Amino acid sequence: MKRNQLSIKTIVAIGIGAAVFVILGRFAVIPTGVPNTNFDTSYGFLALMAIIFGPVAGGLIGLIGHALKDAIFYGTPWWSWVVVSGLVGFFIGLATKKINIESGIFNVKKIILFNVVQIIVNAIGWMVIAPTLDVLIYAEPVNKVYLQGIVAGCLNIVTVAVLGTLLLSIYAKSRGQSGSLTKDV
Repeated sequence: MKRNQLSIKTIVAIGIGAAVFVILGRFAVIPTGVPNTNFDTSYGFLALMAIIFGPVAGGLIGLIGHALKDAIFYGTPWWSWVVVSGLVGFFIGLATKKINIESGIFNVKKIILFNVVQIIVNAIGWMVIAPTLDVLIYAEPVNKVYLQGIVAGCLNIVTVAVLGTLLLSIYAKSRGQSGSLTKDV
């Protein structure tokens, strides 16, 4: 097998991850009062999957999951936000090696690194890229889309900080720490 091919485990994770993203994006959201902008738990889950499976899986889960959610529930994908979901998953996934969640260690240093990365990624993605694409692709009103982007960005930062950190902590505890086994004499 070539090194640059995705493993079957990763492909399955992308499929299941995208499906869970759709379900959470539909049934585990709270409307904000800002049009088409929700408090959305799917981004905490996306961050977990991106850290476990890496940037390609994170990007594809965000991209496919968001596109399917929009197509199923709204009739058509809103591509500017779909692309940003993919970018958020991809760029959070770039921290996979530094965080090394499979080691079973998710200490304060790794929690801070994870949250610095996700804050930067979510802020740039939702507060800059998504609204700019809305204006360029859909000719949306600038004030409306930047308000939506700021609200979505802030909420996604909080969701990932709370839910993503919690999910990663639980996942890390399910992994055996390196050197944690001792030999009985």
